[in-house]
Amino acid sequence: MYLITVFGNLLIILVISSDIHLQTPMYFFLSNLSFADICFTSTTVPKMLVNIQTESKAITYKGCITQVHFFILFAGLDIFLLTVMAYDRFVAICHPLHYTVIMNPQLCGLLVLVSWIIIVSLFYYTSLGVYLSSAAPHSSRSSAIASVMYTVVTPMLNPFIYSLRNKDIKGALTTFIVKKTTKRQLSSGSRILDIRDK
Repeated sequence: MYLITVFGNLLIILVISSDIHLQTPMYFFLSNLSFADICFTSTTVPKMLVNIQTESKAITYKGCITQVHFFILFAGLDIFLLTVMAYDRFVAICHPLHYTVIMNPQLCGLLVLVSWIIIVSLFYYTSLGVYLSSAAPHSSRSSAIASVMYTVVTPMLNPFIYSLRNKDIKGALTTFIVKKTTKRQLSSGSRILDIRDK
């Protein structure tokens, strides 16, 4: 699931950045969401996989604080990016003639920057306090299942929900794969010709 999440979101970023037709605000925000999902999942899952492998639940205090910091950062970033994407769709639907004027590159960059700002100031301090002061007894199994659903399943499904159902992304993905496959075949064919010439 972790590999599907990383490669699925990375593929979305590569496809959007390589296709000139996808250089629009909506896809700019989608690629940022994919990046945030990769970071969000990478905050907890690698450590979890190590713990499963070593059959140890240990984590240092510094490691825990660092993990909580980045977990809240990227969770908040996801929330803000989804809000910005909703605003982008609102403008596209309600003000289609003014869309390109309203959603200019400067505003798109500013919206992403506001989403980052550094999230930390809004969510980090309050959420960190709740995380660290929470001592109420609860079922560790139910917490683990809820954590996996939130940290692994949702980011894994985001490429399918927001991108791969979109016909423009599907077309760009097909073009991207065909280009890479053709380039690989041409390079291997030229190597074969070089060997034959020698």
